[in-house]
Amino acid sequence: MDTTKIIKPLFLKRIKEIDLYATRPGEIQQGVLQHLLSTAANTEWGKKYDYRSIRSYEDFKSRIPLQTYEEVKPWVERVRMGEKNILWPSETRWFAKSSGTTNDKSKFLPVTKEALKNIHYKGGRDVVTLYFRMNPDSRMFSGKSLILGGSHSPNLNSKHSLVGDLSAILIENINPLANLVRVPSKKVALMDEWQTKLEAIANSTINKDVTNISGVPSWMMVLIKKVLEKTGKTSLEQVWPNLEVFFHGGVAFTPYREQYKQLIQSTGMHYVETYNASEGYFGSQDDLSDPAMLLMIDYDIFYEFVPIEELDKENPKAYCLDEVELGKNYAMVISTSCGLWRYMIGDTVKFASKNPYKFVITGRTKHFINAFGEELIVDNAEKGLAKACAETGAQVNEYSAAPVFMDSNAKCRHQWLIEFVKMPSSLERFAHILDHTLKEVNSDYEAKRWKDIALQPLEVVVARQGLFHDWLAGRGKLGGQHKVPRLSNNRDYIEEMLRLNKK
Repeated sequence: MDTTKIIKPLFLKRIKEIDLYATRPGEIQQGVLQHLLSTAANTEWGKKYDYRSIRSYEDFKSRIPLQTYEEVKPWVERVRMGEKNILWPSETRWFAKSSGTTNDKSKFLPVTKEALKNIHYKGGRDVVTLYFRMNPDSRMFSGKSLILGGSHSPNLNSKHSLVGDLSAILIENINPLANLVRVPSKKVALMDEWQTKLEAIANSTINKDVTNISGVPSWMMVLIKKVLEKTGKTSLEQVWPNLEVFFHGGVAFTPYREQYKQLIQSTGMHYVETYNASEGYFGSQDDLSDPAMLLMIDYDIFYEFVPIEELDKENPKAYCLDEVELGKNYAMVISTSCGLWRYMIGDTVKFASKNPYKFVITGRTKHFINAFGEELIVDNAEKGLAKACAETGAQVNEYSAAPVFMDSNAKCRHQWLIEFVKMPSSLERFAHILDHTLKEVNSDYEAKRWKDIALQPLEVVVARQGLFHDWLAGRGKLGGQHKVPRLSNNRDYIEEMLRLNKK
């Protein structure tokens, strides 16, 4: 019996609601905003900003200032200490631990029961719904789902409150019925020592019928290689012959695409990008031939967008979904049932279409290089690396780049530290193609590179195998939620990496 045929209709009935994204986006989002405001009106935050008297989006954005983690941290700390009705009316028992800020090693983001239900799990169901529409022949529920997650621990030594990676929070709270189709066991999935966990996951799943996998591409690749090493197989479908889809997110897939094609050689394999962050579930790919993701607009999330050029201003302008322009780079701002209000999550996006709204992630507000006015973002970097790899036969595992402000010869340039899976046919040609492509996709970079006056040709430094893994391990950041900083506007990260590269 094909279980998928029985389960699929339960998912597909949601399609009609998702299709309304194309015709009623403004109305849907205004409904979300009013729901959030009315629910939080009697919280301490809601009373401070008099939520009951807010009648429009204009009222909302004129009254509540934009927030970063630094601004909201004192409020979150009170919630972590057990205070109630501060940012959101229901008790908050979970806090997603995310990568830190300028002042803190980690951020602790509240995750309420409403957010689990109406944001994160809703997103998980919807990505399956959209996948069924993209691949009607799917049989993914005939086997097991392998979810690569993190771990959790007590919050401030409280028995009633926990912190952890978002993935661990989701696994801990998932409907018990889901465990019937999920591997590994909850005990293994929530192990906290990463290397031991990978070993245990590989051992416990090798003999299972895994049909779909979910996780961050970089860490999933480590697991896949572990599985292949243990089984002696050369491609993953030899271990899991019914594997059909990888739901991935967390980092851009472009640098890993060619490696996955080698590790999973089945022509029936599909790759679906998701945008599931600690702060919320924001997007799912709804067309296998289009990398842009569908913005999920009927969750407990109200979206705003700040043009990148506004970020350095004292009072940056923000726009609701109806007001955004195609092809423009925006910082995403969210208000959610987690009790985050006008919160800048640090990611930048660009809209590729409207009706429905579809977007691509372009980078981070803090992960860019703008040392010389070049405004280089991660999206530019990914395109440049893809072109350089395609033309030199190279494969990139990890990378990080930063400016060299002035060397002994008073020359300024970008320095790229790259760990290759497969070296390019010519490192010099690879660097040239990367540099040339960056000029093609970024006019500011091209202007600064004009005649090598302001900015010299970029430099590529080859990283030893395992460098970035060792760097993350040294910072206590091994695991699916932790990522290598791709672009930095200073040399703090890359200097640490370069020192480690010599060892």
